[in-house]
Amino acid sequence: MASKEASRKGAESGGVLRRRTIFLQTMRKKTFESGYFTTAEIAEEEHLPRSTAQDWINRLVNEGCIFVKEEQHGRSPAHYAARSALPKTTCRRIFTTAADGYTEIFHECMSSGCAGFCEFHHRRAGGAAVSVSRDGLIFRETAKLSAEGEEHPLSLDQAAVGLSSVRLEGEEIVQTIRSIYGGAAYSLSSMMGYAKGVEGVEVTAGDGFVTGKVRTKALIPVTVGIDDTDRKGCGGATFALANALFKYLTESHTAIGIRHQVAALCPDIPEMTAGNSCSFLELAVPRENMPALSRKICRFVDDESVSENWGVAVMTGIFVPERMEALAAKIRRERVSCEEVQETARASGIEVFGKRGIIGAAAAVALKNQPQEVLLDAGAEMAKDSRRDAGKT
Repeated sequence: MASKEASRKGAESGGVLRRRTIFLQTMRKKTFESGYFTTAEIAEEEHLPRSTAQDWINRLVNEGCIFVKEEQHGRSPAHYAARSALPKTTCRRIFTTAADGYTEIFHECMSSGCAGFCEFHHRRAGGAAVSVSRDGLIFRETAKLSAEGEEHPLSLDQAAVGLSSVRLEGEEIVQTIRSIYGGAAYSLSSMMGYAKGVEGVEVTAGDGFVTGKVRTKALIPVTVGIDDTDRKGCGGATFALANALFKYLTESHTAIGIRHQVAALCPDIPEMTAGNSCSFLELAVPRENMPALSRKICRFVDDESVSENWGVAVMTGIFVPERMEALAAKIRRERVSCEEVQETARASGIEVFGKRGIIGAAAAVALKNQPQEVLLDAGAEMAKDSRRDAGKT
């Protein structure tokens, strides 16, 4: 009986949050149209008694979301205005990938401050996330997919917000995010639903917390390795080709581009040019675009490369197979044959295309989870990816 009562109160609180969002939207609309609004106008727009509309106005004035622009004078009603400088959302985009029982969640923010806030608090809260990081404006976390009804405890006495579970429902990822009342709760109730990529947000409140279920498409995690094998004096550069491919795939809506990175390979190869480096792209790809993805990438690289020896590698998944990591470490130390690369890639489920460039391309995809200091120093020892072990129960 007690649990039913708590559930009812939570639903009612969630309804209050939704009504608050609707009132704010109406008040902002009126402010943009006329520069102000009155109690009577809000009552008429929302089909409410004036007393109820006034109660909401008083509440939002106290919260600082709206202000009194002109006090009541005689029969002239008070004029109010929304603080319309506030953005509808500071979350530019939220998207997710899923593979092999894990998910990666990406929040593309409008400011590094917001991304930094989320990174700090999600890490401190613990919960379902096995890894939390930030790259510029993108905050990302890795989590093992939760079983039905599974919830991970959060330390919300030390943090404002955290991830309590992540489930795969059909072709959607459902994140359950729990927060304390305040800014983090406001982002759940009024901001996340406006972010690009969000299919829906369900918000409830109760027991001192706000809980949001955020729905996004389950995209496919893909890493593309590229080695242009530049010819001396030809003016080509792998990083430039990789950047052009990144732009092409993003602007053609083939994929969401996550990042482009450069990695160093063995510096003792006689035919190398300008330091012997390769590039990889991290992408989130809609399932329907996967069948044509490799063909589209190879066609672009073949058209744009200055070398007939270019190579491409395409890997699907969040984690790198251990055999590929060992191969990448070897490529960074010494010469490796194309035959060894093809055999290892085939055994690891990775596609390779092209000629001699497949060596650098295969190394590139196998380096995707390495930190920046390892990527750019071929002599550095490769780091072990501990995220899969952290997700084991």
